[in-house]
Amino acid sequence: MPVIRPISDLRNKTPEIERICRKSGEPVFITKNGENDLVVLSAAAYERDQARLRLYDLLAAAESDVRKGDRGASLKTVAAILRKARG
Repeated sequence: MPVIRPISDLRNKTPEIERICRKSGEPVFITKNGENDLVVLSAAAYERDQARLRLYDLLAAAESDVRKGDRGASLKTVAAILRKARG
């Protein structure tokens, strides 16, 4: 269930909002005059979401390549690339 707070809480109860963001890993929605205005998110959750979006972009590009006929690389080739990247 999303956490929704008025903008006055952002000013008056910042530590509480910070705690909610860090503990839940989910955003806190801030309203102004009853309308959605801001979203507050912990840095860790933001980074997690950005990594997920980058992965989705890569998957979409790969799907597009497959639709265009690119067969990609074999599992053996990919495994070798990953082993080399890990050192």
